[in-house]
Amino acid sequence: MLHVIRIAAALQWLVAAVSALCLGVGPAASQSVPQKLRIVGGLAGVSQYVRHEEPFWTKELLRVSGGKFDADIVPFDRAGVPGGDMPRLMQLGVVPFGTVILSFFSAQYPDLAAPDLAGLNPDMATLKATVAAYRPYLEKTLRDRHGVEMLALYVYPAQVVFCKKPMSGLADLATRRIRVSSATQSDFVSALGGVPVLTGFAQLMASVVAGDSECAITGTMSGHTLGLHELTSHVHTMPVTWGLAAFGANTSAWEALPPELRALLRREMPKLEAAIWVESERETAEGLACNTGAASCGKARRGEMVEVVATAQDQRLRKQLLQTAVLPSWLRRCGARCADVWNQTLGPLHGALAVPTK
Repeated sequence: MLHVIRIAAALQWLVAAVSALCLGVGPAASQSVPQKLRIVGGLAGVSQYVRHEEPFWTKELLRVSGGKFDADIVPFDRAGVPGGDMPRLMQLGVVPFGTVILSFFSAQYPDLAAPDLAGLNPDMATLKATVAAYRPYLEKTLRDRHGVEMLALYVYPAQVVFCKKPMSGLADLATRRIRVSSATQSDFVSALGGVPVLTGFAQLMASVVAGDSECAITGTMSGHTLGLHELTSHVHTMPVTWGLAAFGANTSAWEALPPELRALLRREMPKLEAAIWVESERETAEGLACNTGAASCGKARRGEMVEVVATAQDQRLRKQLLQTAVLPSWLRRCGARCADVWNQTLGPLHGALAVPTK
């Protein structure tokens, strides 16, 4: 009951955004009061939100618009809105402007998970090439199927494996219970012979403390921020996934904006996106440094974890699992149409063509 009350309260706040869109658009609007948008942002507490999303909407927008436009923002996980509900709420216009983690779409629309399949992007350069190849399809699909105009595509730092017990490579994860956050991570862990434990970010530490998870896949820096380095001893450097998030607008809400504001956002959002990608790459490295106690860590609290560098054997295993387990499992969820989409976009880039499964 409490959960329902919280969602209802959050939706009441979000519905006010629709009214906010109507205020200040017409000719009768006050010239002295900036039009204010209401934004639902990404995960609370992480650098994407704290250092970039929140400052952009609460400070930078007002500055670059010369005081004409302003915004309030709240992270979705503190607005009382389950992340899995965000795609539908944006389609309905209840959330006119919001950040949606693409994996939240994946249960019903697995095609949107394609650019961040587990084992697909072992480094940032590969991820950038993958996103560039898939972006046209992603933008068109969000617009045509979901009624969402995508304005930016954000990325979180690399999601890597933290473990309580020693390991020397990916093969050592067999039989271990490993926290995962998505279906594709679960496919990867299962193919390794491990036991995936689907756990929300907020429950990650409790799962490790309770012993429900022996290892956990999460961001290099977010793991450190949580204090995971105090519960685990080894961290593998190879990204399993990254975590992509689309910032978009309900198409009706987007079209209701003044042309001046649409033009401004088209100009400024790519800058915000670029800054977040730079931050992700920086935090991936700093997270590893802070977990292992390296001098390059800029945090006061440092761990003493053992850094397990990906070996050539790990890379061969990654490619094998992608081709024989992760990609086929994704295709079973996604269907024959997705095989065509993959083969037209990412298959040639990664040298892994998809064969439709029955």
